[in-house]
Amino acid sequence: MNADLVFKSARLVLGGEVVQGTLAAAGGTIVAIDSGNTSAPGTADLEGDFLLPGLVEIHTDNFERHLMPRPKVRWPALPALLAHDAEIAAAGITTVYDALGVGDADEDALRGQGWGEVIDCIDRASQAGLLRAEHLLHVRCELPAPNTIDLFAPFVGDPRVGLISLMDHTPGQRQWEDLKQAQTYYTGKKGWSDEKFDRQVANSKVLQERYATPHRRYFVEYARTRGIALASHDDTKPAHVFEARREGAAISEFPTTVAAARTAREHGMSTVMGAPNVVRGGSHSGNVAALELAKLGLLDTLSSDYVPISLLMGAFRLVDQAGFSIPQAVATISLNPARSVGLHDRGEIAPGMRADLVQVRLVEGLDGLRQPIVRAVWRQGKRIV
Repeated sequence: MNADLVFKSARLVLGGEVVQGTLAAAGGTIVAIDSGNTSAPGTADLEGDFLLPGLVEIHTDNFERHLMPRPKVRWPALPALLAHDAEIAAAGITTVYDALGVGDADEDALRGQGWGEVIDCIDRASQAGLLRAEHLLHVRCELPAPNTIDLFAPFVGDPRVGLISLMDHTPGQRQWEDLKQAQTYYTGKKGWSDEKFDRQVANSKVLQERYATPHRRYFVEYARTRGIALASHDDTKPAHVFEARREGAAISEFPTTVAAARTAREHGMSTVMGAPNVVRGGSHSGNVAALELAKLGLLDTLSSDYVPISLLMGAFRLVDQAGFSIPQAVATISLNPARSVGLHDRGEIAPGMRADLVQVRLVEGLDGLRQPIVRAVWRQGKRIV
């Protein structure tokens, strides 16, 4: 067998089991898996560490955090991208859908500004081979914002766009049913004064009535005609799920109640919950806990959301706290997200799949729970960490 990458003494996390054995890859593709060992020269000894498929992240705001590290502080695009990419790869993520929000009535907000320079930066950095992970785009469309369609213009026709989500963050509903939670978020993270929060709440209902419906029609049609995966966001009531399913959405991002998550499952939609929600033991918005949905069998995919390393942490918390097997938990951060956005060449360790691989060692954390440590990462057979 001709192979340019061979691992031995690895605990291989396969689709339905964990196997102690050997893996070989050639030309960026997995070519063989063996439950035995090997004495072939040039073999990498993983010393019993886990070997996972490269993680697939379909919703992370981490790039936005690097682009605007403080309220009103805009960081240059290339250093922001490189820092984000390094953090993503170090967390074991080999495919990332950078979530970029489009539309905001607040002129100081990042999502109220143009994305043309950022998209060009991703293209140039990718073409120059500067990036460790593969970067695709998840465009988050804020339906009530008056400038959403205008700010979406740079994304039109971009082949990197693989996911569109429909959002409505109007306080008083969906994620922000609890106005006190919303006020804590906007005054804390975005630096709003209490007076500005009150003004924005009053104005938001006017904007919702004027723009949400026509903007929704536009993005639903755009996704449908181009075959782009469509996601709903912060579904709270079964009615929200019914509407999204009629429009062709196959993903329910961050359902805020058990009823919404159960309705999504009953209607064939994949559910996404935040890994930080799992690690923290609850939602920062006061909504349903991801672990509760996991225990009810209503969680398909984890998203690192705003903490990249939480993806691996969250998966192993599902094992320790929700009764998932290791293969089931790893599928929530690899196979399931990959399939939900139509990627069929990655997300699992099997012959013919991309050699996107993560070497992980488990240690005991200070809290007594198991802590996964990323020791090395390969994308298409090339080591990136």
